[in-house]
Amino acid sequence: MSKVIIFGINDFAELAHYYLTNDSKHEVAAFSVNRNYLPADPTFHKLPVIAFEEITTAYPPSGFVFFAPMSPKKMNKVREYVYNEIKLKGYKMISYISSKATIFDNQIGDNCFILEDNTIQPFTTIGNNVVLWSGNHIGHHGQIHDHVMFTSHVVLSGHCVVKDYCFFGVNSSIRDGVKLAEGTLIGMGTSIIKDTEPWTAYIGNPGKKIEGKNSETMI
Repeated sequence: MSKVIIFGINDFAELAHYYLTNDSKHEVAAFSVNRNYLPADPTFHKLPVIAFEEITTAYPPSGFVFFAPMSPKKMNKVREYVYNEIKLKGYKMISYISSKATIFDNQIGDNCFILEDNTIQPFTTIGNNVVLWSGNHIGHHGQIHDHVMFTSHVVLSGHCVVKDYCFFGVNSSIRDGVKLAEGTLIGMGTSIIKDTEPWTAYIGNPGKKIEGKNSETMI
């Protein structure tokens, strides 16, 4: 059993606390936020909320691990920044994989948040700091790189490659063998049938690129 510090006190952190408490061997010990975001009452779910700037004093890396289940703001770059800051302080980071997810000895990195009813088929690898919300199909022989966010009911077919910072809207679907470039944003209900371009957004069926838009400015 690891003693876990959760970064944040928003919805994602509250859900992480629930999942870790009810569906893992981990024990949540505290929450942490940057000093400017400390609440007037520095507790959350009856646990202490500690300024991140002071966390190593109260909860040193020798005795605690971290989990940072954050939103995809700025195409996952805010979550990446926090992830790197936690690593710089010397903490190991856990991943949460729901007991109701289906996996097959897949290689999965750290600080991943994989919720119920995900199916991750054999021979697909998942990098670090990836969020898979509930109900996705992740096809075989694929590669999902770092700092990626899947919402719900996404179908990623076999042999796909997903580069860093991608975002998948609800009910989007990706044809087999497609390569999704860094920073690709796939809109809700969008179908992708060919490779994408970096830092672009796609909507429609079949998906078409939104001209003149940088995906980083859209979330």
